[in-house]
Amino acid sequence: MSAQPKRPFATPEEYLAIERAADFKSEYFAGEMVAMSGASDPHETIVVNLTIGLGNILRGKPCRVKGGNLRISVRGSNYLYPDLSVVCGEAQFADGTYLDTLVNPTAIFEILSESTEHKDRGLKWMLYQRIQSLQYYVLISQKRARVEIYTRQPNGDWLMHAEHGIGGSLIIPTMGVSISLSELYENVAFPPIDDELTFSE
Repeated sequence: MSAQPKRPFATPEEYLAIERAADFKSEYFAGEMVAMSGASDPHETIVVNLTIGLGNILRGKPCRVKGGNLRISVRGSNYLYPDLSVVCGEAQFADGTYLDTLVNPTAIFEILSESTEHKDRGLKWMLYQRIQSLQYYVLISQKRARVEIYTRQPNGDWLMHAEHGIGGSLIIPTMGVSISLSELYENVAFPPIDDELTFSE
C-alpha cells in the first residue's frame, strides 16, 4: 500500500482514537499519521496465496496467521500495518478492550511495491527490529519470484537469506513453514524485466 500526505501531529492516544473511528487505515510514526491507499491486484493475490499457505501449514500448531488489518505497536510510540504477521504462542495486545493492536508478532511479511519499498526496507524495518518478540522479517517482491527472509540471530543481529525463481521456497524452519514460490506467486503475472537489471528487491 502506498503512503498519502501526512496529517498534523497527534499523540499516540489521539491517533488510536482517530484510527478506531476512521473508515480507512493510517500508520503512525512518532507523532505523524500517514494514510494508506489501496493495493494492486498482484499485491492482493500474493497476500491471499501467502495467507492460505501459512494457514494450512500452521493449522493445529501454536502459531497463528494475522491479517493486514491488525495493527502492530512498536513500544507504544509507532503503529504499523504489515501485510501479514504470525504470532507463536499467546497473542498479546496493547489494549485488552479492543484487541486490535498486537505487540508480540513472531514474523512479519511485507509485499514490496514501488511506492512502499523504501519504507519497508528503511523506516519500517528499523522500527520492526525494536519488537523484542520478532524473529523473522520477510520481504516479497511483486516484480519477480523473489523473497528475502531476515532471521534474528542469538546475538541480536539479523541474517538475510534470499530465494528467487519459481523453483525456490519460502522456508522458516522453526515454524515448519515451507511454501514454494510457484505456490506463492500462483496467478501473478510478472512485468517484463530488463536482462541488465540486478535483483534489488
